[in-house]
Amino acid sequence: MRRLRFPVLLLAAAFLITQSGCWSSNEIEDLAIYAGMALDSGNNESPVEKELEQEGGSYSKQNKITATVQIVPLKVGSKDETKGKTSPYTNITGTGDSILEIFRQFSLRLNKPIIGHHLKIIVISTQLLQERSIRQVTNFMLRDNDIRPSVKIFLSSGKAIQAITTKTPDEVPSFYINDVVHNQFRTSKIMDAVLLTDLDALMHSKQSFILQNIIQAKKHIEFSGAGIIKGDTGRWIGNLSQEDVECVNWLTNQGDSGTIKTNDEHDNPITYEMKAMKTRIRVETDKDNRITFRVRVETEGRISEDWDLEADPSLRSYQKEAEKLFKSKLTSMMEHLLASMQTRYKVDVAKFGEAVRIQKPKLWKEVKANWDDTFSASKVNLDIDLRVTDYGSTTK
Repeated sequence: MRRLRFPVLLLAAAFLITQSGCWSSNEIEDLAIYAGMALDSGNNESPVEKELEQEGGSYSKQNKITATVQIVPLKVGSKDETKGKTSPYTNITGTGDSILEIFRQFSLRLNKPIIGHHLKIIVISTQLLQERSIRQVTNFMLRDNDIRPSVKIFLSSGKAIQAITTKTPDEVPSFYINDVVHNQFRTSKIMDAVLLTDLDALMHSKQSFILQNIIQAKKHIEFSGAGIIKGDTGRWIGNLSQEDVECVNWLTNQGDSGTIKTNDEHDNPITYEMKAMKTRIRVETDKDNRITFRVRVETEGRISEDWDLEADPSLRSYQKEAEKLFKSKLTSMMEHLLASMQTRYKVDVAKFGEAVRIQKPKLWKEVKANWDDTFSASKVNLDIDLRVTDYGSTTK
């Protein structure tokens, strides 16, 4: 045993010496960690910036973009901060024509360098995306090694900075928005999150796509519909409604939750709660390669609310009548979405092109360069099978 002790100790010492350490790391206490980013039009220069420029704090630039980062203190939720003395976050804003340069300017105003390793969300205003391509305004984030590709991307109908400035004093808005996405199991009005890595692929494919839209009212936020990014220009061209987003999720099989509300012949509200949803898209062509999509939607669920107190939900006749009402409403919702895509905006944001690529690969090679136009001229036939399988508890 004594003979083995020295070689073992020597081996252990050699092992420790050869291990690499974090010689180039920075202590976390010496960094300003930002969890959220808001990008606005360069016309939104903050009052602080204007005052600093008046005092001589200016540099060579053009005001093309305003970037805001939300810095999170290291001791969020500590006893000192719950007394209302300290906000759980700090927003700092800069305006210029280079996001990297704006971030470097923050070093002149902060006592710690900012770091993006823990960035959760990026909110971009639709006003900015009317002026600039989304490829331009996200170029830095896609190149920066500090920013993870799992960052979620959102749009804002108002100023993006307002989306990350909530009324709740003890809430970090970036974390709040990041967590709202998790409610998708309750409603199909919430999209699957579009990550930074997804955005990169979408932009390079030049496909049109949608991003979840955020609206604000008195520092309160709400997910409301989605903004459309035109594939060939990378710019915002309009919004889809909340019901449109539901239909996109159902068509792409990304959501099987949600409700369908309509009214009976006596104008009483009646609500269908979805328990399952499955959509199949079949691609057909004629001799001239004109495309027809046959969309089969199958769903089953329960009647969760009915204001007609005289109705008897246990009767099959009642359930069949309710199925007709819900089927008519769902058909109307789907037709509204299709009209928005094919007539109003002339874009495919529901992956009809993906169905062509898989089922008709040769045809896809011919039409993918001008797919939005081809899709807008295509015919879509809907076949909806809706079944009521449960009517909940009842007192009748």
